[in-house]
Amino acid sequence: MDLKDLRGLGAARLAQLEKSDIRTIYDLLQVMPSGYRDTTIVTPIKEIEPGKFCCVRGYLKAAPKASYFHGMGRVNATLQDDTGALPLIWFNQPWIAKQLSPEEELLLSGVPERDKQGRLRMNSPKRETVQALVPEYRVPAGIPSAAFRQWMAEALKELDACCPETLPPALRMRYSLCERNFALRQIHAPESREMLAIAQRRMAFEQLLLYQAALSLLRGAPGKAPAIPIQTEDGEAFWRSLPFPPTKAQSRVFGEICRDMGGSTAMRRMVQGDVGCGKTAIAFAAMYCCAKAGLQSALMAPTEILARQHLESAKAMLEPLGIRCGLLLGGMKAKERREALEAIRAGAWQVVIGTHALLSEGVEYGNLALVITDEQHRFGVEQRQRLSRKSSGELEPHVLVMSATPIPRSLALVLYGDLDISVVDELPPGRTPVQTRIVPESKREGLYEFIRRQAAAGWQAYIVCPLVEESDAIEAKSAQDVYAELCEGPLNDLRLGLTYGGQDNEEKERTLAAFSRGEMDVLVATTVIEVGVNVPRATVMVIENADRFGLSQLHQLRGRVGRGAQESWCFLLAEPNERLRALCATNDGFEIARKDLELRGPGEFLGTAQHGQGVFAALNGDSRLIAETHESLKWLQTDPEQAEAWQMVQSSAQEMFREQLQRVALN
Repeated sequence: MDLKDLRGLGAARLAQLEKSDIRTIYDLLQVMPSGYRDTTIVTPIKEIEPGKFCCVRGYLKAAPKASYFHGMGRVNATLQDDTGALPLIWFNQPWIAKQLSPEEELLLSGVPERDKQGRLRMNSPKRETVQALVPEYRVPAGIPSAAFRQWMAEALKELDACCPETLPPALRMRYSLCERNFALRQIHAPESREMLAIAQRRMAFEQLLLYQAALSLLRGAPGKAPAIPIQTEDGEAFWRSLPFPPTKAQSRVFGEICRDMGGSTAMRRMVQGDVGCGKTAIAFAAMYCCAKAGLQSALMAPTEILARQHLESAKAMLEPLGIRCGLLLGGMKAKERREALEAIRAGAWQVVIGTHALLSEGVEYGNLALVITDEQHRFGVEQRQRLSRKSSGELEPHVLVMSATPIPRSLALVLYGDLDISVVDELPPGRTPVQTRIVPESKREGLYEFIRRQAAAGWQAYIVCPLVEESDAIEAKSAQDVYAELCEGPLNDLRLGLTYGGQDNEEKERTLAAFSRGEMDVLVATTVIEVGVNVPRATVMVIENADRFGLSQLHQLRGRVGRGAQESWCFLLAEPNERLRALCATNDGFEIARKDLELRGPGEFLGTAQHGQGVFAALNGDSRLIAETHESLKWLQTDPEQAEAWQMVQSSAQEMFREQLQRVALN
């Protein structure tokens, strides 16, 4: 169905929609609202709360007044009802003054805020003409929201002609799911909260199930791999060489890996565990056993600095046992790279460690049998498969993925459906837990004094900010501003550094390396340091605007300190709330992930940016769907009577995730 058939859509608007991959009426109907304005409930003015969306009804006390202040136009008015009065203000909308009259009753919606004097007011309220659940869309740049909603209303008339059902009747009946087109109608034009909830559950179920089905298609039938006969004494020899015995969890997970690698079917396993649980030692144990069998392994890290740290650890653990290790990075000089490529091709290096350079053209492995990727959320299915294809002959290498992001098991089964999962749920004895405290703004100076004392004793600190640079849209500290303030003021006697995601890669690597070597006392950063920087002398983590981060992300940041035996601290600069108190109460990453999932729901817990498709965005906090969809997938795959239904689900998954599946096939 062609978009140009919709009223009010000219060539320019069509081009704007195409840039957002909206080319047909079907595409338009798949754009889900980002939220809803509920104008069905009117709140008396005396009961409105700051920061909470509401609708108010009343009359203006007097005609609106237009004025200019510092070059900015503004319109002021005051709405009153039987319970009180509410100041209103519109910025750069001078026409509002002519559209509103004290004689007519107004229905307005918005978010009340307190001004500098502490009084409630509503900035730029919307005038509502109907009482309904009004969908809000993230519209393409340059397109008015009202026009987009009008096109959606037109498109709904063509719904039955262009949107086929994606789920089989038996599945819908078993899990009490409404039909797809009923769901789409209610999502774009809800009759009530109850109907909207039924529709959202159906669409969330569909997205989760089809995502898992697509992963199963990507996984396909496990390929053949070299069977690595791991002798019991090999594993024991490795663990005896370390200064500490393995925990029960390490031994259990290592046993699972050994069983996988001993078979002729390619291992695809994720080892998930909290910071400091000993995942790296498990990975090196697997690499040691691979080398003892005369085969080669490769470990891919997300950053050069982390790759170098892994090489140092590998040399310390493996070279005394006769295992030769080497490094391959993108920024190597020509001669150094040639020597590295030759050592890899000839099998002279039994363990190869590097970044994405391990995937690049020209890298040939002698007898690659084991591939390990560190920090799963920085590498997708595509990268793993590309590295897997680097093995010689028809055999695939075994694949092991390490992740330090604790995720509840039910969610991990959905997210990483192409992998088996092992959980290292035990920390080695003797680790000093990081002390976590909430610090109000009034105690900032005391915090800086504490950092100065730590620096004087030879320890280091991180200060993490949610933004790179100042933003008018978000009230939060930026890394650049904080760095400038500290250089000029409270910490001007210390050695300071700055790093952030958009920084030149070489400069970023230099800064992180200098901090790792102890050449800086304080590193001001964004969440770029969340993954993989191991600095044992860092004992203080300060997180600005901590309430803007998810619990699991705060826990990851906290894991950057406490890497040595010295007592370490994490300070959360924010007003106390339930989420931050939960972080202070425990250092258990899995418990924190469970709480985060409970408080924010899977969509926000994961973040749509991380998974591209926003698969979890419609869950609306209902984490039961995760277990239900996983169960339904197993039912469809294993029940012979559901073969036709399973075929329908696979076809729907191929259609929904066509681009991703094609991209993986091409790579």
